[in-house]
Amino acid sequence: MKKHIQIVIPMAGFGSRLRPLTWSKPKPLIDIAGKTSLDYLLAEFTSLETGFDPEFIFIIAPNGWQIKTFMEANYPAVKCQYIVQEEMKGQSHAIFLARELIHGPMLMTFSDTIIAGDLSFLSNETADGIAWVQWNPEPQRFGVAITGQDNRVKRFIEKPPTDEHKLVIVGFYYFREGQELISAIDEQIRNDVSLKNEFYIADAINIMIQRGANFRTEETKLWLDTGVPETVLSSNQYFLSHGNDNSKQAAARSGVTIIPPVYIAADAVVEQSAIGPHVSVASGCVIRRAVIENSILGEKTTVENLVLKDSLIGQKVHLEGETKRFFVGDNTILKND
Repeated sequence: MKKHIQIVIPMAGFGSRLRPLTWSKPKPLIDIAGKTSLDYLLAEFTSLETGFDPEFIFIIAPNGWQIKTFMEANYPAVKCQYIVQEEMKGQSHAIFLARELIHGPMLMTFSDTIIAGDLSFLSNETADGIAWVQWNPEPQRFGVAITGQDNRVKRFIEKPPTDEHKLVIVGFYYFREGQELISAIDEQIRNDVSLKNEFYIADAINIMIQRGANFRTEETKLWLDTGVPETVLSSNQYFLSHGNDNSKQAAARSGVTIIPPVYIAADAVVEQSAIGPHVSVASGCVIRRAVIENSILGEKTTVENLVLKDSLIGQKVHLEGETKRFFVGDNTILKND
């Protein structure tokens, strides 16, 4: 019989660094290389299926029900539960809202964290918890893990003042018993262990370690972020270069120059244009007399008579005119009269 495991994903943040794209949709539904960010996030967990029966718990914003609609339409067989976080009080607070649902083994990741690795080993894991990490020469912007010679975590530090410790926490965790984390968060909130009025999960895990929990690290070679425009574009580059390129099919269009890698939806209209490298064009787009490089175009967007580079364009946008750099939300019309 497969073991039950819960995968808790907080995604109630405002996505302010990706506005205006996130005014009209949750951050996990932005387009990347022919899919959504959420598609890639869910793919992280496919290796669990051999030994586990996974259940997802999504912590969403009050206006985040598009996530439920997306899951029901695209992953109808996946078990999901949804909790609404109305106040943004940090990572631990988000998880604590699901305390009545959490029991047994659990994984927790952030909605803009994409890693690679086989998770099937967790069926035989004996540690109380695992934090996935990556070596980083400039760790001050992140949380870090302080470990001993046996790879056991001594403590975590959120946004350390120096670069002495370089094992950066990527935002992906395993807990052998989710209720142990909930108990630690309860203590964290009661004692107001916070940073700038937010409760960080690293502090809750420190409480678990102080109670005697055996936490270790697991290093990941791949860590992609989809939380800011620059990393959305770099993640798009990665996925186009690792299996999501359809340049051969795109190049079959007459009068179009394709510079791989690119992804162009089959129903997109592209005429008299040069596309690529690192361009993703969603369904329903129309591109005429344009040069586009290192950009993402959302569904049903039109680009005409334009040179476009390093840009994120939302859905149903109409762009005409001269060379510029754009970061444009949904339902927008820009013209150069």
